[in-house]
Amino acid sequence: MKTSRSDLTKPEADRRHFIRTASLGAMAMSFPFPSIPGYLNSTPMGVVVHSYGARWHSQEASEKYPGFTDAIDLMEHCKQIGAGGVQVLVSGWAEDFAKKVRDRREKLDLYLEGSIALPKSMDEVARFEGEVLAAKEAGAKVLRTACLGGRRYVNFKTAEEYSAFKENALKSIGLAEPIVRKHKIKLAVENHKDWTAKELEAIIINLGSEWIGVTLDFGNNVSFLEDPMEVIKVLAPYAFSTHVKDMGVKDYKDGFLLSEVPLGQGIVDLKMAVELCREYNPGINFSLEMITRDPLEIPYLTDGYWATFENASAQETAKVLRMIKENDFPGALPHVTGFSPEEQLAFEEKNVVECLNYSRSSLGLK
Repeated sequence: MKTSRSDLTKPEADRRHFIRTASLGAMAMSFPFPSIPGYLNSTPMGVVVHSYGARWHSQEASEKYPGFTDAIDLMEHCKQIGAGGVQVLVSGWAEDFAKKVRDRREKLDLYLEGSIALPKSMDEVARFEGEVLAAKEAGAKVLRTACLGGRRYVNFKTAEEYSAFKENALKSIGLAEPIVRKHKIKLAVENHKDWTAKELEAIIINLGSEWIGVTLDFGNNVSFLEDPMEVIKVLAPYAFSTHVKDMGVKDYKDGFLLSEVPLGQGIVDLKMAVELCREYNPGINFSLEMITRDPLEIPYLTDGYWATFENASAQETAKVLRMIKENDFPGALPHVTGFSPEEQLAFEEKNVVECLNYSRSSLGLK
């Protein structure tokens, strides 16, 4: 069967159409003065709540690192350390609390992005809509979401299991789209160790909604043996929000270890990543997701790892594995095993502050 020229150019045409209708729409929603030519968002880097995994709702009796009980606590602290905003969970917000968040956010002069769970069925649509409205009341213009809470190569043992997940995930996004379209708020699906870059791109294009785009995580897809810069190139045209991180890698017996490391110490070309995101969406916010934890094991040498991946390119896989071997992290990757709770809280804070300092000195986010 012959392939026409229009067939060959359709993916690029789809991409250009999405950029016109969605990315430019995101710019308009984000810009305080969208009509000014050459406007570029100069907001300092913000912080994703997951950067404070130990401190968020912490019960540890720490005088120096008290736990954050809610979004307002997180905003207060992030303002103190020079962040430009926060991306935070909006689940369970009462209407009066959303107004308190809005009032405090405005006084602190921070941006706010929400993090929200998709509706799994029609029974959850009302819950989803309530959270959308609460986030909008608080001043969020973008809501980040993810389709999988775990990791593809851990959660699913067969292609059939993954196929069922995919079907349900697409239904969930389909249930969410009319709600965010109705309330004119952007929904950004993260590449959350569930979709390859090309898979997520196809989902966004096929959906064809200006209200559904991507939360572009700079490092997650290294776990799929995808070059982080190739992932960023594919997904940047659809990005409404970001998870900025750098990744360290190190060999282990079944594959390699993967860890978030302070910005500038890993394998991600952060300057290029920021430039690419701004090229397609000049109003985009850059939000730090520096997760302080033990390294993740990426067991690509085991049979089970590959069960859900189709048509993996041997050439591309070899290229990424070569990059991993050539960029073996010097010394031990960050870890928290053996730390006391206070030590873990201190290490977490050190990593966040170090990353924010790097964003100002090396990425121009200030």
